[in-house]
Amino acid sequence: MKSLRAHLRTLHSLAPADKDHVSALRVAVSVAVPSSVLLAAGRPDLMIYAVFGALTGMYGRTEPHQLRLRHQGQAALLLVGGISVGVLLSVNQIQSWALVVTEALLAAAGSLFADKVGLKPNGPFFGILALGACASVPTTVSWHTAVLIGALSAAFSILVGFGGWLRGRAWDRGAARDVPPLRGIRRRRAWIHASRYLAAVGIAGAIGVASGSGHPHWAMAAAAVPLTGADMPSSVYRGVHRIVGTMLGLVVVALVLFPWAFSPLRAFPGHEAAVVAVLVMVLQFSTELFMTRHYGLAMVSFTPVILLMTQLAAPADPHLLVSERAAETLIGACTGIAVVVLIRRRTLPRTRP
Repeated sequence: MKSLRAHLRTLHSLAPADKDHVSALRVAVSVAVPSSVLLAAGRPDLMIYAVFGALTGMYGRTEPHQLRLRHQGQAALLLVGGISVGVLLSVNQIQSWALVVTEALLAAAGSLFADKVGLKPNGPFFGILALGACASVPTTVSWHTAVLIGALSAAFSILVGFGGWLRGRAWDRGAARDVPPLRGIRRRRAWIHASRYLAAVGIAGAIGVASGSGHPHWAMAAAAVPLTGADMPSSVYRGVHRIVGTMLGLVVVALVLFPWAFSPLRAFPGHEAAVVAVLVMVLQFSTELFMTRHYGLAMVSFTPVILLMTQLAAPADPHLLVSERAAETLIGACTGIAVVVLIRRRTLPRTRP
């Protein structure tokens, strides 16, 4: 068993680099191009759909091109599906408990899908994050327009991810057959894992609604984070990283949105939306730069990405935005850790490598 000192070292250790700048650049381009188009069209409020579609580029970062193409196509289904359901809920003004039930069920279904196809990053996190965020903002365009923006952005991300093949033209015929089918023990593990998502996301959302928060989807998304860990310690580390990284990210949000004299929004009066949009693009690059090396550092950048594009879609009191995000993250991450402890994978024998 690891000592407390060893666990603390693991919490703040930085994994070795693995061409992270290349992956970060791909994702940054995937986010920047559709976001810039919307900014030029005078619709920065629609960036939220483009950014979530562009997160398709986060999948398959180190895989061969044809395997990345396959996995990014599957990830696009997860992300655009989340956008579609979220916008549908927003259009019909379905919030509160209906949102909790919908997101919890789709988190479980997304977990089964992600396990079946072997997505990396694993789990349905970004899909349910897209669902909750899109459901929480008023839709200023038709349902199909919002979904089309997300789908086109996802398609552009896939194009960027496959673009390197034009230079290398290496094709590994066996690369697409990397995930064994869900049978026997692996199937039972997948169902148990899906039940953990159902419990964690549902409980966190219920606490968020009962507490009177206007953003229970943040608690639901945070609850899903510890479940992506491969074992108990890594799940707890991920939950702690989520809490600490989010809190530091909220400091960045406060520096941008609060009416400080040195806020970048004051430096460019009349161009606040453009400044926020550029910050989203830059911060998404730094998010991907650290996503596999240190999740907590990635959250320092990703937290402002989510809040800033939410602010573009539906401006709100930044003080309330920051305080509710802090509270919901604590609720969600602690709920996720508790579910990991109570519903353990080790109840089933290990599969053979």
